[in-house]
Amino acid sequence: MLMSNRVLAFGLQAKLFRGLSDQSRLAILEAPLSGPMPACEIVEATGLSQTKTSNHLRCFCDCDLVAAEQERWFDYCYLSKQRAETLLRLAKKSSSNDSHGSSISRRVNEK
Repeated sequence: MLMSNRVLAFGLQAKLFRGLSDQSRLAILEAPLSGPMPACEIVEATGLSQTKTSNHLRCFCDCDLVAAEQERWFDYCYLSKQRAETLLRLAKKSSSNDSHGSSISRRVNEK
């Protein structure tokens, strides 16, 4: 039983890191930073299809990074504040302040 709980936890962690490893998913995650946003506006802000955006939002909901509430005809998506904002802040800090970040981005851009 204990081992199966650990395996499930690792599966969720892997899903989280996969979610954060894609530029499109990061754009989706950052879109509602300023407050709740209808899913259709996230589609517009990111330029992704509605289907792809919905699938990514579902993944983030599973990882407890995004939550949604239905209001009239729209699903308003918002960040599960503490977890998502902390992750985004750490990612930005890591990529902008890390001396290795600039060499990594140069290598990525060269490919």
